[in-house]
Amino acid sequence: MPTAILADDERLMREQLRSRLEQVWPELQILDEAKNGEEAIQLVEKHQPDLIFLDIRMPIKTGLEAAKEIGNKAHVVFITAYDQYAIQAFDHGAVDYVLKPADVARLSKTVERLKSRLKAHDQPADMSNMLSQLAKQMGMSKPNYLQWIQASIGQELRLIPVEEILFFQSDEKYTRVQTANYEALIRKPVRDLSEELDPALFWQIHRSTLVNAKAISGVVRDLRGRHLVQVKGLTEKLEVSRSFVHLFKQM
Repeated sequence: MPTAILADDERLMREQLRSRLEQVWPELQILDEAKNGEEAIQLVEKHQPDLIFLDIRMPIKTGLEAAKEIGNKAHVVFITAYDQYAIQAFDHGAVDYVLKPADVARLSKTVERLKSRLKAHDQPADMSNMLSQLAKQMGMSKPNYLQWIQASIGQELRLIPVEEILFFQSDEKYTRVQTANYEALIRKPVRDLSEELDPALFWQIHRSTLVNAKAISGVVRDLRGRHLVQVKGLTEKLEVSRSFVHLFKQM
């Protein structure tokens, strides 16, 4: 039976990929899961799998850094959310990729390629040149900002792309996650989110509020002189504290 390791820092993504792989490749045995690049390297050494599915952007060590150390010990399939450079490189190379969230049709193509390589007893590809090029093109030295938020909607746990979120607003216990179509709750406070989200995309306008800059339709003043942010598609307005009014002086 072919064997594999899954490496992604987001638990829901690992669970989804495992589930989809069970659909399209029931013979594949998932030996273990890693939450970062360093764990991925250790698990490859421990289990010696045929394959490893590596998320590109992970903490401690990225997927690219882990792939360099893994070398030809396993066939590598990269997991990527959006990286156009990665997709171009993989489409023209010997290494495959999975776009997340994993699509069954696309994953099926990946599985067929992997089966062919394993059947032919092909050696894992030499990725050194490609990995160096990708790391440079993708700016892997830049901070790895959050790309997804795991949030609760009633009893359901949902994975939300950060670009779809209009704003975050915290109270004493929960943080509200507002999209155009629904709201959800997380326990992580705004003060922590502000360090994990891209500051060019999410502006802090209050100690308890982060707003997606692309979702701002305007700023108005109320009768009390407070600045209020208008959010596209919503009637609700968000208060701007004095500490953050400077963000809107040019608007």
